[in-house]
Amino acid sequence: MTTQITDDDEGKKVVDNSGDQVGIVSDVQHGTAHVDPDPGITDKVKSKLGWGDRDEDTYPLQEEMVSSVTDDEIRLQA
Repeated sequence: MTTQITDDDEGKKVVDNSGDQVGIVSDVQHGTAHVDPDPGITDKVKSKLGWGDRDEDTYPLQEEMVSSVTDDEIRLQA
């Protein structure tokens, strides 16, 4: 497992340390994931297709907040 965020992480769910989903990665810019905390079905599909974008409803995920990155999710620190 690695903590480096790449374009391949777009569309992944973001979970807290207990495994509860807190959002999805809607966009990745220069190694920073932008998380949509309340994605609708359209946002999820757009992210999976790589059509994500940042807007006022997304938040940058700071690298120090990431515990691990797997094939399916980004897990946050405690």
